[in-house]
Order: sequence, then structure tokens, then C-alpha cells
Amino acid sequence: MNAAPEDQLRLLDVQDLDATIDRLEHRRATLPEHAEIEDLNNRKSALSDDVVRAETEDSDLGREQAKVDTDVEQVRARMQRDQQRLDSGQVGSPKELENLQSEIESLHRRQTELEDAELEVMEQREQVQTRLAALNVELAGIEASLADATARRDATLDEVAAEAEKAAAQRAETAATLPSELLALYDKLRASSGGVGAAALHRGQCQGCHLQLNTTDLVRIRDAAPDEVLRCEECRRILVRTADSGL
Repeated sequence: MNAAPEDQLRLLDVQDLDATIDRLEHRRATLPEHAEIEDLNNRKSALSDDVVRAETEDSDLGREQAKVDTDVEQVRARMQRDQQRLDSGQVGSPKELENLQSEIESLHRRQTELEDAELEVMEQREQVQTRLAALNVELAGIEASLADATARRDATLDEVAAEAEKAAAQRAETAATLPSELLALYDKLRASSGGVGAAALHRGQCQGCHLQLNTTDLVRIRDAAPDEVLRCEECRRILVRTADSGL
């Protein structure tokens, strides 16, 4: 294949632009904010589950406390009625009087048991609410960090996208000036050679595979016609001669 020397040199410009686009794509995909956001989202999810469990526990304890409160009030009301009967002197039978006094004592013991249970539930609920408050504070901190990381990621992605768009436009403009056959070969080689389809010959070294060419190959290249499209014998990429080729 033949192509004017200036076209071959512009092919290196296309290669540089493609390398820039690849570099920007790699940067876009490997932003540290991606891993940071993933970690924060995982922590947020775990903390949200902890918050739900704590809220559920608090709700359960709240219902238990309300039930105990109701039981305490019922016992107090019953004990108050019995005490009023006892104080009124309306109980004439000694047996009935004994039974009433026994019931008041039993109710008093029951009240004490319920009040102890109520106090225990209140203490448990206070501990849960303290833990829930701490979880919500931690969750709010993570959400703030997540918002910050997301903003930084989006700002960088916008910057990368702008650079990539500029490079792509320059690439399209430069590629349009090249012979279609040369560009097709370059694109094919680039796809199969790690993103590098054309490389400069610099001081006797292929900049694609970074191997030093032997004397025989250098003589062959030096004797080749200026418009001949050469290939590196080692990596088979298009080898472009420049003023620094060392021929």
C-alpha cells in the first residue's frame, strides 16, 4: 500500500487522538469516586437496615410499654375501688372483709411487678432510642459524603466528556483527510493491537512494540520509497518514518 508521507504523518496525529480518547475513557471508568460511591452506598444500605431494625424494636417496645401502662392503670383503679369499699365500712362480713384485704394486697404486689416491668421496658426503649439517634446521625453523615462524592464524580465526568468530545471532533476532522484504504488498515490494526495501529520509528525503535530494529530492517526502510506504507516486522503495526527515525 502507498500513501503520501504527509498522510502517514497525519495518521500519527489520528493515533495520538485515539490514544487520548482511550485514556479519557479509561479515566472515566476508573474514577476513584466510583469506588467511593459504591462503598458509601453499601454503608448507607447497611445503616438503613440497622435504622429500620432499631425503629421496629422501638415500636415493639412502645406497644409493650403502652400495654404495661394500661395494666398498671387497671390494677390501680381496681385497688382504689377496693380501698374505697374497705374505707366506707360497707363490708359487714368478716370473711368478705378478709377477702377484700387479701385482694388489695395481691393487687399491690401486682402493681409493683407491673411497675418494675414498666421501668425495665422504659430503660430498654431509652437504650434503643439512643442507638437509633446515633444511627441516624451516622446515616446523615454518610448521605452528606455520598452527595459530595457524587457531585465530584459528575463534575469530573462532565470535564472528561468535554475533552473526549473535543478529541473526537479533531480525530474525525483529521481522519477525513486520509486515504480511506490507509485509514481502514489503521483501524483494523488498532482493533487487534491494543489500541495502537500506527507507530513512529524513533531512532531505530518502533514506538508501538518498543523494540529496536536490526540493521537489515533499517536498511530496508531507508531504501523504501517515501510513499510506501511500512509495517513493523515484530508487531505488524504501520511504521511511520519521521525526522527522528534515525535512518
